[in-house]
Amino acid sequence: MKPSRRHVLALALSAIAACAAAPAAAQGYPSKPITLVVAYPAGGDTDALARLFGEKLSSRVSQPVVVDNKPGASGVIGSSFVARAPADGYTLLLAPSTFSIAQLVLKPGSAGYDVLNGFTPIIETGTLPLVLVASSGAGMKTFKDVAAAAKSGPLSYASPGSGSPMHILGELVNKAAGIDLRHVPYRGVAPAVNDVLGGHVPLTYITLGPVAPYLPAGKMVPLAVADSKRSPLAPNVPTFEELGYKGLQVGAWHGLFGPKGMPADIVKTLNAHFNEILKMPDVVARMETLGAIPLGGSPETLAKTNAADYERLGKVIKDLGIQAD
Repeated sequence: MKPSRRHVLALALSAIAACAAAPAAAQGYPSKPITLVVAYPAGGDTDALARLFGEKLSSRVSQPVVVDNKPGASGVIGSSFVARAPADGYTLLLAPSTFSIAQLVLKPGSAGYDVLNGFTPIIETGTLPLVLVASSGAGMKTFKDVAAAAKSGPLSYASPGSGSPMHILGELVNKAAGIDLRHVPYRGVAPAVNDVLGGHVPLTYITLGPVAPYLPAGKMVPLAVADSKRSPLAPNVPTFEELGYKGLQVGAWHGLFGPKGMPADIVKTLNAHFNEILKMPDVVARMETLGAIPLGGSPETLAKTNAADYERLGKVIKDLGIQAD
């Protein structure tokens, strides 16, 4: 049956109203509390950053931002929770770079989210250079000392966990330098740092934040940075590339994601807020104590970083047979 003119007009008005409603809804965002999920226990650097960002975002949008810790399975549990949440901007994920590779190092069947297509990238909040550090009692002042010691007898290094970026870097260094440092995995940053401080393990691959308090007094000695250039947080520490080892650029980062399909206007709003937050002097100072360098930029920057890590480190994980415990 041919629709009446009145019916056609009603449909047209409905379509226009629907189109107008979407931007209006985005403009009214947020109208209730936002949940910021951290897929790791309270007390770590991701949790500290989430609470810092949450406080700043809350004051800007006049709504509470609640940090919700959902640890387990190398972050897969919390990340999967966000992937399944409504894509309305009220459930977000602050993820470290393990987000990109966690499922690649877990046993088959542990996967719970689509790394590349299951989320909406919002902003890369910062980067964290990885550094090789020795205990003061190890007697190693340079990476040359490490290589020599490794070739003369057994030597080990600590990491915050099997399959972590630090573990991956350690195995890449072993291959590049032709040495065989034995991996000692810990359940987190704090116990790894404590055992190196105590002299139980001579070396660790770590971010700068957790070891920064021990460097000025010489309790721990930074030997090399795994970046393309020296870190502004440790300008006197050479890069592996400077020392003659190519391809050892493995960094860490944090990024803000939402569920797949978030409205573009909400993404734009959050991205703008975070770009401003990352310029605040107190935020920059706090991030520095955590070993992080503020980044910011467009959602595309985070998407590219995530995809690059998934591809490059995924190949390393497969080639070297790296697995989580």
